[in-house]
Amino acid sequence: MSQTFNDQFLKSCRKEKIDHVPVWYMRQAGRSQPEYRELKKKYSLEEITHQPELCAYVTKLPVDQYNNDAAILYKDIMTPLPAIGVDVKIKSGVGPVISNPVENIRDVEKLGVIEPEKDVDFVLETIKILRNQLTVPLISFSGAPFTLASYMIEGGPSKNYNKTKAFMYSQPEAWFLLMDRLADTTITYVKSQIKAGAQAIQIFDSWVGALNQQDYRKFVKPVMERIFSELREEGVPLITFGVGARHLTKDWHDLPVDVVGLDWRYSIAEARRDGITKTVQGNLDPAVLMAPWEVIEEKAKAIVDQGLEQPGFIFNLGHGVFPEIKPETLKRLTSFVHEYSAEKLAKMEQN
Repeated sequence: MSQTFNDQFLKSCRKEKIDHVPVWYMRQAGRSQPEYRELKKKYSLEEITHQPELCAYVTKLPVDQYNNDAAILYKDIMTPLPAIGVDVKIKSGVGPVISNPVENIRDVEKLGVIEPEKDVDFVLETIKILRNQLTVPLISFSGAPFTLASYMIEGGPSKNYNKTKAFMYSQPEAWFLLMDRLADTTITYVKSQIKAGAQAIQIFDSWVGALNQQDYRKFVKPVMERIFSELREEGVPLITFGVGARHLTKDWHDLPVDVVGLDWRYSIAEARRDGITKTVQGNLDPAVLMAPWEVIEEKAKAIVDQGLEQPGFIFNLGHGVFPEIKPETLKRLTSFVHEYSAEKLAKMEQN
């Protein structure tokens, strides 16, 4: 017997009436799950993502375990880069490492064009499998140009993004060409995922908080405007998210997005007071999940209370799940948010 499709997440994206606050977690699939750790003894991240049936299993696992209201496709933000000529390897304990970093305009001009059906067919196949298996919406994603560029210029993860900013300031022509090339890649890649069946898209500009507002507006915001404007035509909810970027939230709110993701440094109540009227997503500090249950419940309750003051709220963490978090904690948290918010919404309906 087929189960009913749970559309609470999509309704929240559109600020429609909901029965309970929808819950999903960034990095919900993966490192904190024992089943995943067993798989990683045999396969690398890249090997998992290149096997659609296996990748679909990893994506669906947290939905089955925690009763979440959305799945997010298991893959890496680096996935489209090899197709355009970036030599990237995911090194255990380090992250993405790039052997041919971008240093000048000639390097940018050499970048190729992605052909999703050929270059990332495994991603599209995984999406198709999941659409047949899931009874909740499937979110897919892409990295944003600044965040992708930071890896491409630094050659890997960075604490301060000094090389990236120096490139931006000293080679503006090369920078804007790089932004345009990466925007083209992002748009083509995301549209192919939507065509395959992705029902919402999150653009991770994880590291753009390293820029001040003035530089964001000059060097990054125009390209984000173009990306979201073109994706808007596809008719699926669009989410933006970055870390340590409170000072950029109003600029994100200006973009043609449906949902503004908040990290744990910026309360939902403050964001609303600052004029953020779109659906907000967030924003429990993942570290809280290592605390006693009473603390987790208290913090989650406060976030739900703030989130329900206006229509349009999705419960999430302020960043990704990390390996030490126990699956049973996430399951309990999901149940708590569902039950507490359902009661609160029912009371609001009566008043």
